[in-house]
Amino acid sequence: MNPLNVVRSIRRYTGKMQTLRNEARTERFLNSLPADIRKDIGWPDRFGKPATFN
Repeated sequence: MNPLNVVRSIRRYTGKMQTLRNEARTERFLNSLPADIRKDIGWPDRFGKPATFN
């Protein structure tokens, strides 16, 4: 295996792990907000229910 491919694979893996950590951190932060603020920004309703068009 080419050493550059190994380095590229490691970087890709660490990048994905960083993305997952950032998403989890953001979700924890949004969940820690008061309910009225979460409602104003549409959290978590945006993600939990399918969109309806009236």
